[in-house]
Amino acid sequence: MSEQRRGFLQGFAAYVLWGLFPLYWRELDHSGAIELLAHRIVWSLISIALLVVVLRHYGQVRAILAEPRRRWPLVAGAVLISVNWGVYIWGVEQNRVVETSLGYFITPLFTVLLGVFVLGERLRAIQWTALAIAFVAVVGLTIEAGRPPWIAIALTLSFGFYGLLKKKAGAGALEGMAVESATMAPVAAIAIVVMALQGHSTVTEHGGGYLALVLLSGPITAVPLLLFGSAATRIPMTTLGLLNYIAPIMQFVVGVTLFHEHMSTMRWAGFGLVWLALALFTWDGLLRRRRVVAPDVAASAV
Repeated sequence: MSEQRRGFLQGFAAYVLWGLFPLYWRELDHSGAIELLAHRIVWSLISIALLVVVLRHYGQVRAILAEPRRRWPLVAGAVLISVNWGVYIWGVEQNRVVETSLGYFITPLFTVLLGVFVLGERLRAIQWTALAIAFVAVVGLTIEAGRPPWIAIALTLSFGFYGLLKKKAGAGALEGMAVESATMAPVAAIAIVVMALQGHSTVTEHGGGYLALVLLSGPITAVPLLLFGSAATRIPMTTLGLLNYIAPIMQFVVGVTLFHEHMSTMRWAGFGLVWLALALFTWDGLLRRRRVVAPDVAASAV
């Protein structure tokens, strides 16, 4: 199997797993979002720590911890990704899976805005058009619901800024997640202990199968991230960007078909505008890549 094919399959598997997350978190509906988030952080740390030892990446982790320029972005990123996880779990619990998918549909467009205002990148006219269409869509969905789609906005902002901090840190997927999990694990462990002492712990009250599902939150979190990290080193960013839409599409389908969330005409129109914006943005990226690659191929042939 070629490296590119291996990377494509790894990226595809990662996004499919993320797309199935609503089904997993819905099975844990006896516990609150805060308790599940705390367990997810703790068991993620244990899973990642085992992988760091098995793969002998502890040297890379120590190198990151010793370099403040890389360590502090990961510490800040740990807070943001914890917020992202917590909001997502809560959204699934509140039967708002479709809104969570909206957040991940908008995230790539928000990432482009961060590139403009934080990294000084420039956008082409079609990219500005895509962003304007997405903005109109969010306004329309706000009018339809009578409130802004706060879950989608929170997921977009937290994951967008998380990606920016990860870029600044320049750490590998495994090493970066090790530092992030270690940052938040003490807080999560304290939360678990406090809830247990107050009699608010629920994970042990619904049988061994339920507890096993909670413990699996660590591997379930780690595996797709590691697959994604491996794929990112093997396939072009354009391909990875296209795969990015698999997860929110699956989450949207799950929310509408399996969880029977209501989709009004206005809501369909709002999502349609978001999909149009993403289609324009993706088409522009593919066209630009073709223009860049073609001269390079011709030069190589010469």
